[in-house]
Amino acid sequence: MIRCMATDTRGGTNPIPQFPADFLWGVSTSAHQIEGAADKREPSVWDAFTEEPGRIKDGSTAAVACDHYHRYPEDVALLRDLGVGAYRFSISWPRALSPGGLDFYDRLVDELVAAGIRPVPTLFHWDLPLAVDKEGGWLNRDTAERFAEYAAVVAERLGDRITKWITLNEPAEHTLLGHALGTHAPGRQLMFDALPAAHHQLLAHGLAVRALRAAGVADIGIANSHGPTWPASDEAADVEAAGFYDLLLNRLFADPVLLGQYPEGLGELMPGDVDADLKVIAEPLDWYGINYYAPTRVGAPQGADIQFGGFTLPAELPFSVREIEGYPVTDFGWPVAPEGLTELLTSFRDRYGDRLPPIVITENGCSYEGIDDQERIAFLNGHLRALHRALEAGVDVRGYFVWSLLDNFEWAEGYARRFGLVHVDFDTLERTPKASYGWLRDVLRTQS
Repeated sequence: MIRCMATDTRGGTNPIPQFPADFLWGVSTSAHQIEGAADKREPSVWDAFTEEPGRIKDGSTAAVACDHYHRYPEDVALLRDLGVGAYRFSISWPRALSPGGLDFYDRLVDELVAAGIRPVPTLFHWDLPLAVDKEGGWLNRDTAERFAEYAAVVAERLGDRITKWITLNEPAEHTLLGHALGTHAPGRQLMFDALPAAHHQLLAHGLAVRALRAAGVADIGIANSHGPTWPASDEAADVEAAGFYDLLLNRLFADPVLLGQYPEGLGELMPGDVDADLKVIAEPLDWYGINYYAPTRVGAPQGADIQFGGFTLPAELPFSVREIEGYPVTDFGWPVAPEGLTELLTSFRDRYGDRLPPIVITENGCSYEGIDDQERIAFLNGHLRALHRALEAGVDVRGYFVWSLLDNFEWAEGYARRFGLVHVDFDTLERTPKASYGWLRDVLRTQS
């Protein structure tokens, strides 16, 4: 059952500026966070991770999540009523390995197409099959080859109805949190020895681009997370630390894809024939996806562990993350700084020049409690205006996806953080559109 709150447009009295007529508006989700139906797929690294005591803050699992697997027609109806032109979801690699697993995505894609909504699948959103991980996972070069084979199978099955594709979601976070710090699945604490996981994900991306092209697919991108890095001060130690953080979280994953090279010194730390691999990693893209949430203030190490964004950063790291003062924060503690999106996009244009394809904002959103979520309205209002300023500055941005359609399983946070435009009661699974859903619906009507 769907109930809807009355629309509240307190996101600013001035209307959102007009975006180009062909601008793509959408919302995003991921398979493990919403699908449920864990008994109808192979296990993933996240299933194993959540079984370990203390890994998930509220002790929950994603076995049911939002039960999107069974309730997808209801969720597609929400998308249709919202008025978006596209829906970014992910395909579960463990589900694709299961007998009949791709049948679900057949049904979902057909439902979306019938509703006039463009399906935009992500082929990997962190839920690596557990069987693949047991053979080394992203530390094993063979995983990149297996990912390309999986991409080809999916393209053959769904490519007749899907015209826009994403290879990977946020390899930076999957490397840092899952392989360096161990706070996400698969839970490895390798610190800088996690760099091969970064390289093999990037190689998997390039090999998947080739496999998709061979299957006749066009309009391919990647979804990398990026944000400005603000030095804690003008002191040389803080500036140097901020530069290193920016290199790891931004350039390590953008430079190989866009320039065909690693930032200074990092290529020497990667496994295999790096020069040959970079030619694969840099396969030309049709567009470049950016997930933006907030800037990060970084300074020199402070000699102690730091709590940041729900995670612990060890003291031995060559930088420390500091609080950004003077900004409101989300329930996750992330600063709300829309101007960081304009800064990020213009800096990418300046850094990469004609090597940067058109940009799509593949995620932008915030965590707040409540159905009358005026804070989320203010967040989206500010970021859409910041995005428009980037367009006015000459950045070629072609689309914007809100994270997320539904409240969902928020990884190590369990169900404690709510990013959805639609509230989900995790006991009854009832969907209730929030005030932000109504606000965005009204905005999209003015853009059509």
